[in-house]
Amino acid sequence: MPQKQISLAYYPREWQADCHKRKARFRVLALHRRAGKTELALMELIDAALKTTADLAYYVYLAPFLKQAKTIAWARLKQRLVPLLNVNAVTVNESELSIKLAHNGAVIRIFGGDNPDALRGVRLDGVVIDEVAQIKPEVWQDIIQPALSDRKGWALFIGTPSGVNLFSELFFRAKTLPDWGSALYTVYDTDALDTDEIARLRRDMSETSFSREYLCDFSAAGEDQLISLSDVQAATQRHYAITEYQWAPRILGVDPARFGDDRSVIFPRQGMVAFPPIVLRGVDNMDLASRVAAKIAEWQPDAVFVDAGNGSGVIDRLRQLKHEVTEVWFGGRPIDEAYKDKRTEMWCGLAEWIKLGGAIPDDVALKQDLAAPTYAFTQTGKRVLESKDDLKARGLPSPDLGDALALTFAAPVAAKTRFERQRDELARPRSRGEYNPLDMV
Repeated sequence: MPQKQISLAYYPREWQADCHKRKARFRVLALHRRAGKTELALMELIDAALKTTADLAYYVYLAPFLKQAKTIAWARLKQRLVPLLNVNAVTVNESELSIKLAHNGAVIRIFGGDNPDALRGVRLDGVVIDEVAQIKPEVWQDIIQPALSDRKGWALFIGTPSGVNLFSELFFRAKTLPDWGSALYTVYDTDALDTDEIARLRRDMSETSFSREYLCDFSAAGEDQLISLSDVQAATQRHYAITEYQWAPRILGVDPARFGDDRSVIFPRQGMVAFPPIVLRGVDNMDLASRVAAKIAEWQPDAVFVDAGNGSGVIDRLRQLKHEVTEVWFGGRPIDEAYKDKRTEMWCGLAEWIKLGGAIPDDVALKQDLAAPTYAFTQTGKRVLESKDDLKARGLPSPDLGDALALTFAAPVAAKTRFERQRDELARPRSRGEYNPLDMV
């Protein structure tokens, strides 16, 4: 007896059809507001659930909050499956927000990222993560990713760019890995909105907001982003002749690692030019002090600023070696009372330097560090920078390179005279056997 065909009345637009054809196991799609990304995501889940032959297949739609997921997806999922409901081909469980297919037992269920533990121990065949920029990174890294391993399940990440976070990290990382893929669709690619409405939005919104929300521009700064990706990228394209900065003071910023996965960084800057940093992992304070001392001997900086919170041992050792260093407490009192603490003041000085023409190395990790932190205002109106711990909670690494460069703005520095440099060179400690003109013969 021939099976009866049932239509779900889904007629994808051209861009949606293009997305459905992409076969990478992990797909990251940047889509503008009101593009129809939730409809696309639900149809991916439905199609997979209908076609699977796996035993007890399990598919999940995940939004940042359960209430949000229910509002966005649950009613739409049931509406899309009305033709199957009418012939008792699916069973709806309202309390669990799940739908079970009768012919193969596959389940589609709605979850919220605010209760990720509900997904622990679950075996997943496929998952859609919506509004990825708002998802806590550990939900993907520690819970969902392992759950996909048993049967090599797939994941679809959808969202609109919103600064530097898990979504931006996955989008750009997807371009470099063989089993990943990413795509971007602007408001001009989807035909989702009327042209007159697009024109109104472009007229009434700020250029940055329109670029971020409707052109999916990852470089467009968030409202609370201290340094935009576009400003950072511009800084990597600048180049100065040595005659344009050789008169300026030489400054070293040193940021010792806090934890095992952090980096110790030595960052040299002279005037409008930041030179490639020395990045070290797994070194103790004595080793780091030796590296800093070697850089001081080679470069003869006019000032060395070291994070005192994690680098007390480094500072002590450098002073034992007769080097002049300045300890900087990130939580200490700023020079300008407009800032809550010293770290905020230094980062704001760094941001201003970049906007005024500062040049930095074209380094991916550095660019991410600089564009990552957001800022806010205290109740007394003082500007405060996002903490390292809060950045890690967003799935971003500790901005060690950014902190080291920011340290070079700890205080005004005057360049040493030629006589002072010669004096310092004569007085610096030397290794055994190294010639010292001050030695008595």
